[in-house]
Amino acid sequence: MGHDNVRAALIYQHAVRGADKVITDAIDQQLKDRDEGDDDGAAGVLAPVG
Repeated sequence: MGHDNVRAALIYQHAVRGADKVITDAIDQQLKDRDEGDDDGAAGVLAPVG
């Protein structure tokens, strides 16, 4: 991550441990909330073109 020493990198990693799970859980919830209100029928279905 561009830190000058290993100690700085370890401190940073410890400080953000678990943040990735919080972020992915929030994204997952947003997608679920969006899909629950989806009344567009077959949106996202692949169709031949041309």
